[in-house]
This record gives sequence, structure tokens and C-alpha cells, in this order.
Amino acid sequence: MTLSTPLLAAAPLVAGLVGPALIGATPAQQPADRPSVTSVERAAPRAEVVEHVAARTPADQRRVLGYWTPQRMAGALPIDLLGIVMKDGGLLSGLSSRSGVGTAPEVAGGAAKIVTPELPGKAVPGLSGPPLVHGLTGGAVPLHQSARPQATTSGSRWVTGGLVSKTTGRVFLTVGGVDFVCSAGTVKSANRDVVVTAGHCVKDGAGEWADNWTFVPGYQEGGGQPYGAYTARRMFVAGPWSRSGDDSYDVGMVALNTSRGKHVADVVGTQEIAFNGSRGGQAYGFGYPADPPYDGERLFYCAGRLRNDPYGQTRDQGLGCDMTAGSSGGPWLTRFDAATGKGIVTSVSSFKYSDDQGTMYGPYFGDSARALFTTAQNS
Repeated sequence: MTLSTPLLAAAPLVAGLVGPALIGATPAQQPADRPSVTSVERAAPRAEVVEHVAARTPADQRRVLGYWTPQRMAGALPIDLLGIVMKDGGLLSGLSSRSGVGTAPEVAGGAAKIVTPELPGKAVPGLSGPPLVHGLTGGAVPLHQSARPQATTSGSRWVTGGLVSKTTGRVFLTVGGVDFVCSAGTVKSANRDVVVTAGHCVKDGAGEWADNWTFVPGYQEGGGQPYGAYTARRMFVAGPWSRSGDDSYDVGMVALNTSRGKHVADVVGTQEIAFNGSRGGQAYGFGYPADPPYDGERLFYCAGRLRNDPYGQTRDQGLGCDMTAGSSGGPWLTRFDAATGKGIVTSVSSFKYSDDQGTMYGPYFGDSARALFTTAQNS
């Protein structure tokens, strides 16, 4: 099934640079409000977008914001544990035999008792590479901190500030009655409400949609919300992700509600977003890793050259990165200016192979991601 709304034309390329076209520079008239529905698939000539309506009414928004008490935020699990606590039908639970994720533990009152499995890193029968583990890393890694941004790092704390420290934030969500955390980032859009994240931070593959979805830009240690908290209004994933959890399409776009009457873009700013760019090159990946040795309380980044998936299982590109679960959905920026914290979002943190914990993979932003964005910015 090929699907979505008509795509907006891309803005001109940045002068003097070769790369993807920038999106979101031209305002678009927002359509009239649609009927309240749970989810809907819409047809488009080149891509497929699957939509879910989240917290639309003021009462819904108050319920979601009230749900995230400091205790619930502190107790939320990194998203890679989703397959452990889900029973059947979800993406990661279906991959448990592939990734060594393990069987479901006891779940009571939104809390899960986790037994850490071994990750053998063996090739999956019929596939050319080892199993995938979403957002997961293992083993102790050093936590670097440098006042001067590095062009190559597998995981350093971002202490320079700038725009990226405000546009990147933590996501809090609930799936199957269990609370989780991810990362996300704001992007320039017509409605001034769009954030980009991983598909598995929005919908569990062929499984259920996330509930209580809330974005906290510029999250600060101890649960600080210097720019407020923004609930999801509408969520969007690609058809191949929604049907089968295809990792090449592990992208989610979310249109947020306003907070205290203000759009997120007007409060924290945005990064540019681009599609169908050249592969390879330099990238910076940001997020809030929450699995040890990280604790999810601070913004970290990886930086280096991108490379193709060596196993050919996805169209993703890899970035040397020790960040752990919780960083899933964090934005990857190219043409990044470390002095200002500005760049162009061209991917998000998605998965690792179980026998290569030093490389994070992110989906290539092509026509499918463009369709998601176009739909989200006009929602």
C-alpha cells in the first residue's frame, strides 16, 4: 500500500553546500480540524503515513501532564526494555528470539522486574548479520566531559550549550502499562509543533501506540523542565514500521500541543530538517542515554563519520557511539556548528547490533521520512 498527503516542495539548497534540501522554511496553511479518531491510514502517491490521535482535548492534556509525577518520571525504563515487558504482537517482543531480549518479567502497577539477558551476537538464521537490539548497549564505557566540542567521540557530555541543548529533550511515554523514556528533537515546521524521534518511541512496530506521550525540551538533572512539558497531539509513523517494524523506517514524527498557550518552536527554537541527502559525511548524535553507566539525567553526544550498514539488513547508516538505551530517537545533525548548536537533522538513533555495541544506527531520511514530516507539519 503506497500512501500519504501531497508532499511540499523543498526549499533551495544552502548556498555553497552540497547536501539535502531543507524543509520547513515555507509556512503552510493548516487544514480544518479533523474528526476525532483513534488512528487512520492515509493514501499518498509516494509514501505511506499511519497516524494516531493522542491528547487532543484540554482534559486529555491535563490527564497526561498530571500522570508524570516526579516519581513516575524517575522510574521510567529505557525504551529497549519494551520487548521484555510486552507480551505478544509488538515489534520487540517478536524479536526476542533474535536479539536475546528475553521473556516477559512480572509486571505490576507499571513496574517491571528485569532479568538482564545475554546478547550472544550470533547471526540470525537466514540473515547476513547479527541480531538487532534497539537503543541497547552493554558494558561499562567511560563518561567523557569536555568544555570543547569534539569532532570524534563515542560518547561525551554536551556542556557547550547552544541551540541543541534546548531543542533536544527527553520523551516520557507508556506502553502496555509500563513507563518508558526516549529522546527527541524539535524541527522547523509550518505549525511550529513538530518533533522527530524513533518510530519505536511512538509505536511498538505492529503492536500498540504509546500513551501519555510527553516531550520535555532541554531536560535538566533531577526532572527539571526549564521550557515546560508538551503532550502529543498527533503521532505519525511509516507504513512499513507500523506493519512489520522495518528498521529502515524507524522514524516517528509527533505534532505537539502547546504549553501554556505557546508552541514549542516559539519557546526553544528548532533545527532544520532535510531529506534525500548524500550518504556518509560527518554527523553529531544527541540524546539522553539512561542505561548504565549513564543515568538519563544529562545530554550526551557522539560525533564522527557515517558508514553504511555492513550487513546490508537496512538502509541505515552507522555512527560510532557508546550511548545506551534512552538515547533512542535522539536527533542526528549534519553541518553542525558546535559554537551555536545549530545543524540539520538527517536521522535519529535507532538500534545497535548485539555483537557491535560501539556503533549506533540511524534510518536514512528519504521520501518516507519526508512524507511523515509533511503530514505532521500540516496536522
